[in-house]
Amino acid sequence: MPADLAVIGLGHLGLPLAQAAVGVGIQTVGYDTDPRPFAELSAGRTPVEGSLSASDIRRMVSGGFRPTADPAELGRVRTAAICAPTPLGPDRTLDLGAVTDAARALAARLRPHTTVLVESAVPPGTTENVVRPLLEEGSGLRAGRDFHLAHSPGRLDPGNRTHVYGNTPKVIGGLTPACTESAAAFYGRLTDKVVRARGPREAEMTKVLETNFRHVNIALVNEMAVLCHDLGVDLWDVIRCAETKPFGFEAFRPGPGVGGHGAPVDPGYFPYNSRTPGHPLRMVSLAKEINDRMPSYVIQRCATLLNEHGKSVRGARVLLLGVTYKPDLADQEASPAREIATRLMDMGAQIGYHDPHVLDWRVRDLPVPRADSLYEAAAGADLTVLLQHHRTYDLQGLAVKAQLLLDTRGATPAGAAHRL
Repeated sequence: MPADLAVIGLGHLGLPLAQAAVGVGIQTVGYDTDPRPFAELSAGRTPVEGSLSASDIRRMVSGGFRPTADPAELGRVRTAAICAPTPLGPDRTLDLGAVTDAARALAARLRPHTTVLVESAVPPGTTENVVRPLLEEGSGLRAGRDFHLAHSPGRLDPGNRTHVYGNTPKVIGGLTPACTESAAAFYGRLTDKVVRARGPREAEMTKVLETNFRHVNIALVNEMAVLCHDLGVDLWDVIRCAETKPFGFEAFRPGPGVGGHGAPVDPGYFPYNSRTPGHPLRMVSLAKEINDRMPSYVIQRCATLLNEHGKSVRGARVLLLGVTYKPDLADQEASPAREIATRLMDMGAQIGYHDPHVLDWRVRDLPVPRADSLYEAAAGADLTVLLQHHRTYDLQGLAVKAQLLLDTRGATPAGAAHRL
């Protein structure tokens, strides 16, 4: 049966979009230029941790979702969404390789009157300056005349049960007003509210602003955590008090580092330098610097606590609790846990871990011993470090059992542990 929607990129963006589309009765086909997601989906498994569960995938398939390895399927749909990943490269620029691969695959099969949507997190100008030329050259069609082209940044919060696809507004910026309306007609079937941006660049920049807003505010509260510890002030109580202000304040909380798929993006590192400022956003660069050094600060606190209790890091048994980037998910993307474990190992510590969502964890390609009994492991460890607060953790009981507990999330009852 011909599909109405092709989702290109079966990862953190593509799978939730496909799930939402299938949920409202849209016949959907999923394609990825990387063959691995197709193989995983065909076997009934999710190709990326923290996105959808295996049972979610089975329900999607029974509802009409078809993963495919045949790019010819892309030429039989009314709407195609590019949801390819854009990881941050070593030079701090976004790697657009998967996006360009997706655009080329679609261009070779693109039909007139198709609506093409770009959901990948990309620098402003990418939809017009990168995706559009690839689609036009590969198809012989013109965007805005022969097919519709728009950008709509991904906005999902994995694991959030309150803000889901259907009640999270979708921002849309089309190449032309007709492109915007075509995209709005599609997304209007999936979500309660559609927000029209002035154009693709404004839609793309919306994602940059939202992501950097998070990182800058986390950096501020991480600096406050260090300052408050030095001053003997309970930052967690300060935040509790501050968030009672009904205006002008939004509560963020410190932690051992910032994980997730939304990397901070500095426009100073965008391509198209002639169309962007000649200097970076200093606040974004500084926020990244602050957040990147939080794992080192955690190590410093670990060493100090062990020393205060007559122990050295070298030879100490350290148990890390929660190695994912977010509570109650298996996704480890950019989690600070691996860097913290690496640094402790370099200092001679004996590392173990516990995480109800991660059954196998490797650091430097070496398996890290997993604790079967949490309380027993905490009682036997010289230091237990809470890196992620999963709901299954009984922190009151853990605080009683652990010899020494460092809570980097402020989740333990006041006075029950050493807090970040």
